[in-house]
Amino acid sequence: MAISDLLSAADVFLDVSANNKRSLLETLSAEAASRLGCSSQEILEALRAREQIGSTALGRGVALPHAELSGTQPVVLFTRLRRPIDFDARDDEPVDLVFLVLWPVGAAKGLLPAMSEICRALREPQSLRRLRLAETPEEVVQLVRQLTVPSIGQDATSGET
Repeated sequence: MAISDLLSAADVFLDVSANNKRSLLETLSAEAASRLGCSSQEILEALRAREQIGSTALGRGVALPHAELSGTQPVVLFTRLRRPIDFDARDDEPVDLVFLVLWPVGAAKGLLPAMSEICRALREPQSLRRLRLAETPEEVVQLVRQLTVPSIGQDATSGET
């Protein structure tokens, strides 16, 4: 399943205020919980456990917090922060673009390809610039669709050629 299939305008939040990583993860957990019908605390604990392993900041102002959850469906949320926050990135750049990915434990095989798809899409500085300048959630969704078009001969769900 392609990221663009999971992301709609309702999953995009622009100019969000967060004081720090903790408050951002709390906000994202609450939003995801409303979609999944589960506890925001369960989601928050899963995200915090993953962050304990190492920061999910990718660098260049981007973070990809993610977790596997029991009995859920895949969820992808995109958040652009009003002001960048520290996310313990290796490059020490504060984060302002955040893709949250929650994936069902039973379908764990799909998590890595989904995250890889996002990472490939965000490799180009021009892609990041376009996401930072997008004016509407619909524009973000359209950009993500353009950026995540699979390479010729590559299956978007498996990453295989």
